[in-house]
Amino acid sequence: MAQTMTSPNLERHVALPKRNHRITLEEAAAHTRRHREAHIHDIKAGAFHKDQVIELLSQPGCVGLRIYYGRDTTGSPNLVLAGIDAADNDLTAGTLLELPFPCPPFCGAANALNP
Repeated sequence: MAQTMTSPNLERHVALPKRNHRITLEEAAAHTRRHREAHIHDIKAGAFHKDQVIELLSQPGCVGLRIYYGRDTTGSPNLVLAGIDAADNDLTAGTLLELPFPCPPFCGAANALNP
């Protein structure tokens, strides 16, 4: 019998538990390598301007960031960024971001994350 995975937040909103999101460069490179291998024709990453990310994170009550995977009007992959509050709710009345600079072509110099 297959088990169904459910989010603990489906029934009610709760604060995100404490978590260390940091990983080593080696771990991060392995993540990006697996994605590139599974999606060889997809966009690898998206870049946002710092001032706009800081504006999003500086909203009153913002304690974190949620990144939604989406598609733009042409069907191309897109990212939508929203601030979140202490109860894990999206801050939808303020700054939201989208239209990252896609990699490729905006990839910068080759490195462990983007060989």
